[in-house]
Amino acid sequence: MNIRQLDRRTWMSGMVSTFCVADLARGQNPQADSSVKLRPVKDQLRAGVDFLKSRQGTDGGWSTQREPGITALVATALLRSRLVSPGEPVIESAFKYLDKFVDDAAGGFPSAAHANYTTCIALLAYREANRDGRFDERIRKAQGFLKSRQWDESENRPRTDAYFGGAGYGGSNDRPDMSNTAFFMEALRETGLPADDPALQKALVFVSRCQNLKSEFNDQPWAGLVNDGGFVYTAAKGGSSMAGGDVKTGLRSYAGMTYAGLKSMIYAGLTKDDPRVEAALKYIRENYTLDENPGLGQQGLFYYYQTFAKTLYALKVDSLVDSKGKAHDWRKDLIEALAKRQAKDGSWVNPADRFMEGDPNLVTAYSLIALSYAKA
Repeated sequence: MNIRQLDRRTWMSGMVSTFCVADLARGQNPQADSSVKLRPVKDQLRAGVDFLKSRQGTDGGWSTQREPGITALVATALLRSRLVSPGEPVIESAFKYLDKFVDDAAGGFPSAAHANYTTCIALLAYREANRDGRFDERIRKAQGFLKSRQWDESENRPRTDAYFGGAGYGGSNDRPDMSNTAFFMEALRETGLPADDPALQKALVFVSRCQNLKSEFNDQPWAGLVNDGGFVYTAAKGGSSMAGGDVKTGLRSYAGMTYAGLKSMIYAGLTKDDPRVEAALKYIRENYTLDENPGLGQQGLFYYYQTFAKTLYALKVDSLVDSKGKAHDWRKDLIEALAKRQAKDGSWVNPADRFMEGDPNLVTAYSLIALSYAKA
Protein backbone atom coordinates (compact mmCIF):
# COMPACT_ATOMS: atom_id res chain seq x y z
CA MET A 1 0.00 0.00 0.00
CA ASN A 2 1.28 3.51 -0.82
CA ILE A 3 0.03 7.09 -0.78
CA ARG A 4 -1.79 6.58 -4.05
CA GLN A 5 -3.93 3.98 -2.32
CA LEU A 6 -5.17 6.30 0.44
CA ASP A 7 -8.91 6.86 0.55
CA ARG A 8 -9.13 10.07 -1.47
CA ARG A 9 -12.77 10.64 -0.62
CA THR A 10 -11.92 11.93 2.85
CA TRP A 11 -9.66 14.57 1.36
CA MET A 12 -11.73 15.46 -1.67
CA SER A 13 -14.95 15.90 0.30
CA GLY A 14 -13.55 19.15 1.66
CA MET A 15 -10.93 20.14 -0.83
CA VAL A 16 -13.26 22.16 -3.04
CA SER A 17 -13.92 24.60 -0.22
CA THR A 18 -10.32 24.58 0.92
CA PHE A 19 -8.57 24.94 -2.41
CA CYS A 20 -11.34 26.00 -4.80
CA VAL A 21 -10.42 23.23 -7.22
CA ALA A 22 -11.42 24.15 -10.76
CA ASP A 23 -10.92 23.03 -14.33
CA LEU A 24 -8.89 26.03 -15.43
CA ALA A 25 -7.89 27.04 -18.92
CA ARG A 26 -4.19 26.58 -19.27
CA GLY A 27 -3.13 30.20 -19.60
CA GLN A 28 0.35 31.68 -19.64
CA ASN A 29 2.47 32.19 -16.56
CA PRO A 30 2.93 35.97 -16.31
CA GLN A 31 6.38 35.40 -14.82
CA ALA A 32 7.64 33.48 -17.86
CA ASP A 33 9.92 35.14 -20.40
CA SER A 34 7.92 34.94 -23.64
CA SER A 35 11.09 35.54 -25.70
CA VAL A 36 12.56 32.18 -24.61
CA LYS A 37 11.22 28.96 -26.07
CA LEU A 38 10.74 26.64 -23.12
CA ARG A 39 11.26 22.90 -23.38
CA PRO A 40 8.10 20.81 -23.06
CA VAL A 41 8.07 18.52 -20.03
CA LYS A 42 9.01 15.40 -22.02
CA ASP A 43 12.06 17.20 -23.42
CA GLN A 44 13.02 18.50 -19.99
CA LEU A 45 12.90 14.94 -18.67
CA ARG A 46 14.91 13.52 -21.58
CA ALA A 47 17.58 16.21 -21.31
CA GLY A 48 17.84 15.76 -17.54
CA VAL A 49 18.09 11.99 -17.84
CA ASP A 50 20.79 12.27 -20.50
CA PHE A 51 22.75 14.68 -18.31
CA LEU A 52 22.66 12.39 -15.30
CA LYS A 53 23.63 9.36 -17.36
CA SER A 54 26.67 11.26 -18.61
CA ARG A 55 27.71 12.09 -15.03
CA GLN A 56 27.71 8.58 -13.59
CA GLY A 57 31.08 7.62 -12.18
CA THR A 58 32.97 4.47 -13.07
CA ASP A 59 31.99 3.12 -9.65
CA GLY A 60 28.30 3.50 -10.52
CA GLY A 61 27.66 6.48 -8.25
CA TRP A 62 27.12 10.23 -8.46
CA SER A 63 28.86 12.84 -6.29
CA THR A 64 30.42 9.98 -4.34
CA GLN A 65 32.84 12.32 -2.58
CA ARG A 66 29.87 13.41 -0.52
CA GLU A 67 27.59 10.50 0.37
CA PRO A 68 25.74 7.55 -1.22
CA GLY A 69 22.40 9.23 -0.61
CA ILE A 70 22.89 11.33 -3.74
CA THR A 71 23.31 8.17 -5.82
CA ALA A 72 20.09 6.79 -4.35
CA LEU A 73 18.32 10.07 -5.16
CA VAL A 74 19.58 10.04 -8.76
CA ALA A 75 18.49 6.41 -9.20
CA THR A 76 15.03 7.33 -7.88
CA ALA A 77 14.82 10.29 -10.25
CA LEU A 78 15.88 8.26 -13.29
CA LEU A 79 13.32 5.56 -12.54
CA ARG A 80 10.53 8.05 -11.86
CA SER A 81 11.17 9.71 -15.21
CA ARG A 82 9.89 6.47 -16.81
CA LEU A 83 12.58 6.94 -19.43
CA VAL A 84 14.87 4.49 -17.63
CA SER A 85 13.95 0.92 -16.67
CA PRO A 86 15.16 -1.00 -13.60
CA GLY A 87 17.23 -3.46 -15.61
CA GLU A 88 19.23 -0.86 -17.54
CA PRO A 89 23.00 -0.74 -16.89
CA VAL A 90 22.84 2.76 -15.39
CA ILE A 91 20.48 1.53 -12.65
CA GLU A 92 22.18 -1.81 -12.12
CA SER A 93 25.51 -0.02 -11.68
CA ALA A 94 23.94 2.43 -9.23
CA PHE A 95 22.57 -0.41 -7.10
CA LYS A 96 25.92 -2.19 -7.15
CA TYR A 97 27.48 0.99 -5.82
CA LEU A 98 24.84 1.25 -3.07
CA ASP A 99 25.38 -2.40 -2.18
CA LYS A 100 28.81 -1.46 -0.82
CA PHE A 101 27.12 0.41 2.03
CA VAL A 102 24.31 -2.00 2.84
CA ASP A 103 24.54 -3.99 6.05
CA ASP A 104 22.28 -7.00 5.57
CA ALA A 105 22.22 -7.73 9.30
CA ALA A 106 21.30 -4.17 10.28
CA GLY A 107 19.03 -3.77 7.29
CA GLY A 108 20.10 -0.28 6.26
CA PHE A 109 23.13 1.88 5.53
CA PRO A 110 24.76 2.27 8.96
CA SER A 111 28.20 3.02 7.50
CA ALA A 112 26.97 5.95 5.39
CA ALA A 113 27.79 9.41 6.71
CA HIS A 114 24.07 10.14 6.88
CA ALA A 115 22.76 6.67 7.63
CA ASN A 116 19.08 7.50 8.11
CA TYR A 117 18.84 9.87 5.16
CA THR A 118 20.60 7.43 2.83
CA THR A 119 18.41 4.54 3.94
CA CYS A 120 15.24 6.59 3.38
CA ILE A 121 16.24 7.63 -0.13
CA ALA A 122 17.46 4.14 -0.99
CA LEU A 123 14.09 2.75 0.09
CA LEU A 124 12.40 5.03 -2.43
CA ALA A 125 14.81 3.85 -5.14
CA TYR A 126 14.19 0.21 -4.29
CA ARG A 127 10.44 0.83 -4.36
CA GLU A 128 10.69 2.30 -7.88
CA ALA A 129 12.78 -0.66 -9.08
CA ASN A 130 10.84 -3.37 -7.27
CA ARG A 131 8.59 -4.37 -10.15
CA ASP A 132 9.47 -8.05 -9.83
CA GLY A 133 9.73 -8.29 -6.04
CA ARG A 134 13.53 -8.48 -6.09
CA PHE A 135 13.87 -5.91 -3.31
CA ASP A 136 11.07 -7.14 -1.03
CA GLU A 137 13.41 -8.43 1.66
CA ARG A 138 15.74 -5.44 1.48
CA ILE A 139 12.80 -3.07 1.82
CA ARG A 140 11.48 -4.96 4.84
CA LYS A 141 14.85 -4.90 6.58
CA ALA A 142 15.43 -1.23 5.77
CA GLN A 143 12.06 -0.36 7.28
CA GLY A 144 13.14 -2.10 10.47
CA PHE A 145 16.46 -0.26 10.45
CA LEU A 146 14.73 3.12 10.21
CA LYS A 147 12.28 2.28 12.97
CA SER A 148 15.13 1.24 15.24
CA ARG A 149 16.80 4.64 14.84
CA GLN A 150 13.74 6.80 15.42
CA TRP A 151 13.95 8.89 18.58
CA ASP A 152 11.53 7.37 21.10
CA GLU A 153 11.40 5.67 24.51
CA SER A 154 14.12 3.20 23.50
CA GLU A 155 16.57 6.15 23.48
CA ASN A 156 15.17 7.44 26.78
CA ARG A 157 13.17 10.12 25.00
CA PRO A 158 9.63 10.09 26.39
CA ARG A 159 6.68 11.58 24.54
CA THR A 160 7.17 14.85 26.43
CA ASP A 161 10.68 15.26 24.95
CA ALA A 162 11.06 17.53 21.90
CA TYR A 163 13.15 14.81 20.18
CA PHE A 164 10.34 12.24 20.47
CA GLY A 165 9.23 10.68 17.17
CA GLY A 166 11.72 12.51 15.01
CA ALA A 167 14.47 11.27 12.70
CA GLY A 168 17.84 12.85 12.01
CA TYR A 169 20.53 12.38 9.40
CA GLY A 170 21.97 9.48 11.32
CA GLY A 171 25.51 10.82 11.54
CA SER A 172 27.41 12.65 14.23
CA ASN A 173 24.75 15.38 14.42
CA ASP A 174 21.78 13.11 14.87
CA ARG A 175 19.28 15.47 16.43
CA PRO A 176 15.95 15.08 14.61
CA ASP A 177 14.72 17.61 12.07
CA MET A 178 11.64 18.16 9.93
CA SER A 179 13.35 17.36 6.62
CA ASN A 180 14.75 13.98 7.65
CA THR A 181 11.53 13.11 9.47
CA ALA A 182 9.59 13.88 6.28
CA PHE A 183 11.83 11.54 4.26
CA PHE A 184 11.50 8.95 7.03
CA MET A 185 7.71 9.07 6.85
CA GLU A 186 7.65 9.10 3.06
CA ALA A 187 9.96 6.10 2.82
CA LEU A 188 7.94 4.03 5.28
CA ARG A 189 4.55 5.02 3.89
CA GLU A 190 5.48 4.58 0.23
CA THR A 191 6.89 1.13 0.92
CA GLY A 192 3.72 -0.16 2.48
CA LEU A 193 3.32 0.85 6.11
CA PRO A 194 -0.19 2.02 7.00
CA ALA A 195 -0.83 5.51 8.32
CA ASP A 196 -1.62 4.18 11.78
CA ASP A 197 1.71 2.38 12.15
CA PRO A 198 3.24 3.35 15.53
CA ALA A 199 6.39 4.73 13.87
CA LEU A 200 4.34 7.14 11.75
CA GLN A 201 2.17 8.17 14.67
CA LYS A 202 5.24 8.85 16.80
CA ALA A 203 6.70 10.89 13.94
CA LEU A 204 3.50 12.92 13.81
CA VAL A 205 4.19 14.08 17.37
CA PHE A 206 7.53 15.52 16.28
CA VAL A 207 6.07 17.00 13.08
CA SER A 208 3.37 18.79 15.06
CA ARG A 209 6.01 20.33 17.32
CA CYS A 210 7.78 21.80 14.27
CA GLN A 211 4.73 23.84 13.25
CA ASN A 212 4.34 27.53 14.04
CA LEU A 213 0.96 26.93 15.59
CA LYS A 214 -0.28 27.33 19.12
CA SER A 215 -2.37 24.23 19.69
CA GLU A 216 -2.85 21.22 21.92
CA PHE A 217 -0.38 19.37 19.69
CA ASN A 218 2.51 21.79 20.11
CA ASP A 219 3.79 22.48 23.60
CA GLN A 220 6.90 24.38 22.50
CA PRO A 221 7.18 27.84 24.12
CA TRP A 222 7.77 29.57 20.76
CA ALA A 223 4.79 27.93 19.00
CA GLY A 224 2.37 30.86 19.38
CA LEU A 225 4.77 33.71 18.71
CA VAL A 226 4.60 33.66 14.90
CA ASN A 227 1.57 31.36 14.72
CA ASP A 228 1.25 31.44 10.90
CA GLY A 229 0.77 27.68 10.42
CA GLY A 230 4.08 27.26 8.60
CA PHE A 231 6.90 24.96 9.66
CA VAL A 232 10.42 25.44 10.98
CA TYR A 233 13.42 23.12 10.73
CA THR A 234 13.34 21.47 14.14
CA ALA A 235 11.81 21.55 17.58
CA ALA A 236 14.87 19.78 19.00
CA LYS A 237 17.36 21.62 21.19
CA GLY A 238 14.86 24.37 21.87
CA GLY A 239 13.88 24.88 18.24
CA SER A 240 15.51 26.48 15.21
CA SER A 241 14.69 27.56 11.67
CA MET A 242 16.83 27.89 8.56
CA ALA A 243 14.81 31.04 7.86
CA GLY A 244 16.00 32.67 11.05
CA GLY A 245 14.31 34.10 14.10
CA ASP A 246 14.77 32.91 17.66
CA VAL A 247 12.76 31.18 20.33
CA LYS A 248 12.23 34.42 22.26
CA THR A 249 10.72 36.49 19.43
CA GLY A 250 9.57 33.68 17.15
CA LEU A 251 11.04 31.24 14.62
CA ARG A 252 10.31 32.11 11.01
CA SER A 253 8.46 29.62 8.82
CA TYR A 254 9.52 28.74 5.28
CA ALA A 255 7.76 27.00 2.44
CA GLY A 256 10.13 24.07 1.91
CA MET A 257 9.53 22.83 5.43
CA THR A 258 5.84 23.72 5.37
CA TYR A 259 5.16 21.50 2.37
CA ALA A 260 7.28 18.78 4.00
CA GLY A 261 5.23 19.14 7.17
CA LEU A 262 1.91 19.05 5.37
CA LYS A 263 2.95 15.99 3.34
CA SER A 264 3.99 14.26 6.55
CA MET A 265 0.64 14.96 8.17
CA ILE A 266 -1.07 13.38 5.15
CA TYR A 267 1.14 10.30 5.47
CA ALA A 268 0.10 10.05 9.12
CA GLY A 269 -3.56 10.05 8.12
CA LEU A 270 -4.68 13.54 9.13
CA THR A 271 -7.71 14.92 7.30
CA LYS A 272 -8.42 18.40 5.97
CA ASP A 273 -10.47 19.44 9.01
CA ASP A 274 -7.59 18.87 11.42
CA PRO A 275 -6.46 22.30 12.73
CA ARG A 276 -2.83 21.52 11.90
CA VAL A 277 -3.74 20.81 8.28
CA GLU A 278 -5.98 23.87 8.05
CA ALA A 279 -3.19 26.10 9.36
CA ALA A 280 -0.60 24.66 6.95
CA LEU A 281 -2.98 25.14 4.00
CA LYS A 282 -3.56 28.74 5.05
CA TYR A 283 0.20 29.38 5.03
CA ILE A 284 0.47 27.79 1.57
CA ARG A 285 -2.37 29.91 0.15
CA GLU A 286 -0.75 33.05 1.54
CA ASN A 287 2.69 32.21 0.16
CA TYR A 288 2.04 30.59 -3.22
CA THR A 289 4.91 31.22 -5.63
CA LEU A 290 7.46 29.30 -7.66
CA ASP A 291 9.79 32.26 -8.12
CA GLU A 292 11.40 31.52 -4.77
CA ASN A 293 11.27 29.32 -1.71
CA PRO A 294 9.19 31.64 0.51
CA GLY A 295 11.07 32.44 3.67
CA LEU A 296 14.46 31.55 2.17
CA GLY A 297 14.42 33.27 -1.22
CA GLN A 298 16.51 31.31 -3.73
CA GLN A 299 18.08 29.09 -1.08
CA GLY A 300 16.79 25.54 -1.11
CA LEU A 301 14.70 26.29 -4.19
CA PHE A 302 14.90 22.85 -5.80
CA TYR A 303 14.31 20.98 -2.57
CA TYR A 304 11.22 23.17 -2.32
CA TYR A 305 10.14 22.25 -5.86
CA GLN A 306 10.22 18.50 -5.25
CA THR A 307 8.45 18.80 -1.90
CA PHE A 308 5.85 21.17 -3.38
CA ALA A 309 5.11 18.65 -6.17
CA LYS A 310 4.92 15.60 -3.90
CA THR A 311 2.59 17.34 -1.48
CA LEU A 312 0.13 18.72 -4.02
CA TYR A 313 0.10 15.41 -5.84
CA ALA A 314 -0.71 13.65 -2.56
CA LEU A 315 -3.53 16.15 -1.97
CA LYS A 316 -4.85 15.30 -5.43
CA VAL A 317 -5.61 18.87 -6.41
CA ASP A 318 -5.07 20.40 -9.84
CA SER A 319 -5.61 24.05 -9.02
CA LEU A 320 -5.00 26.22 -5.96
CA VAL A 321 -6.66 29.52 -5.16
CA ASP A 322 -4.31 31.76 -3.23
CA SER A 323 -5.28 34.16 -0.44
CA LYS A 324 -5.94 36.91 -3.01
CA GLY A 325 -8.42 34.77 -4.90
CA LYS A 326 -6.15 33.95 -7.85
CA ALA A 327 -6.30 30.40 -9.19
CA HIS A 328 -3.05 28.59 -10.01
CA ASP A 329 -2.52 25.50 -12.14
CA TRP A 330 0.37 24.24 -10.01
CA ARG A 331 1.53 21.61 -12.50
CA LYS A 332 1.84 24.11 -15.33
CA ASP A 333 3.50 26.66 -13.06
CA LEU A 334 6.06 24.12 -11.86
CA ILE A 335 6.85 22.79 -15.33
CA GLU A 336 7.41 26.34 -16.58
CA ALA A 337 9.51 27.30 -13.56
CA LEU A 338 11.80 24.33 -14.15
CA ALA A 339 11.92 24.92 -17.91
CA LYS A 340 13.18 28.47 -17.31
CA ARG A 341 15.95 27.20 -15.07
CA GLN A 342 17.20 24.20 -17.07
CA ALA A 343 20.63 24.60 -18.67
CA LYS A 344 21.34 23.72 -22.29
CA ASP A 345 23.10 20.51 -21.22
CA GLY A 346 19.91 19.34 -19.46
CA SER A 347 21.09 20.03 -15.92
CA TRP A 348 19.72 22.22 -13.18
CA VAL A 349 21.83 23.92 -10.53
CA ASN A 350 21.14 26.59 -7.93
CA PRO A 351 23.47 29.62 -7.92
CA ALA A 352 22.41 30.11 -4.29
CA ASP A 353 24.57 27.21 -3.17
CA ARG A 354 23.13 26.28 0.21
CA PHE A 355 22.04 22.79 1.25
CA MET A 356 24.39 21.38 -1.45
CA GLU A 357 22.28 22.88 -4.27
CA GLY A 358 25.43 23.89 -6.12
CA ASP A 359 25.73 20.21 -7.07
CA PRO A 360 24.03 19.68 -10.46
CA ASN A 361 23.65 15.95 -9.82
CA LEU A 362 21.60 16.55 -6.69
CA VAL A 363 19.59 19.43 -8.15
CA THR A 364 18.88 17.67 -11.45
CA ALA A 365 17.60 14.68 -9.49
CA TYR A 366 15.32 16.96 -7.44
CA SER A 367 14.04 18.52 -10.67
CA LEU A 368 13.27 15.22 -12.37
CA ILE A 369 11.41 14.03 -9.29
CA ALA A 370 9.38 17.25 -9.22
CA LEU A 371 8.52 16.88 -12.92
CA SER A 372 7.53 13.25 -12.46
CA TYR A 373 4.79 14.34 -10.03
CA ALA A 374 3.78 17.36 -12.10
CA LYS A 375 3.13 15.26 -15.20
CA ALA A 376 1.45 12.39 -13.33
